[in-house]
Amino acid sequence: MSEFHLAYLSLGSNIEPEVNLPEAMKLLSGYGDVLKVSSVWESEPVGTTGPNYWNVCVLFKATYTRGEMKKKIIHPIEARLGRERGEDKYAARSIDIDIIVFDDKAIGADWHTLAYVVVPLAEIYPDFHNLITKEKIIETATRLRQRVWMEARRGVLS
Repeated sequence: MSEFHLAYLSLGSNIEPEVNLPEAMKLLSGYGDVLKVSSVWESEPVGTTGPNYWNVCVLFKATYTRGEMKKKIIHPIEARLGRERGEDKYAARSIDIDIIVFDDKAIGADWHTLAYVVVPLAEIYPDFHNLITKEKIIETATRLRQRVWMEARRGVLS
């Protein structure tokens, strides 16, 4: 029997997000179980100009390791939805999927400063302990929301 892993995934789009976010969720469901879903949050782009981003965080359960998840699930879904990777890491995108917490361990060191990642995560995992700031993620989210404009978009994933 395969071992299950829990991953909190951050999904974002600023090219037809009303189409690409629901489609990415549907495609994810083909590889494992989507156990929790945050609200969809709209925010201004970071590091560039262009359309606003819509972001959501999901708790995903599957038998894939972190590396397998990126290679066999995330990259194929991004490619299927037209994600093009170029030199500009802030370029507009149809979909971006990142693993932010895997089996209760934070992945990457800088996402804790990004409201568009922290606020949706705090909605579905408020007790996650932010090892960088030494606070619960809900506290980080509250602090970031005071400095950054974000608006919940209702009915996008229903």
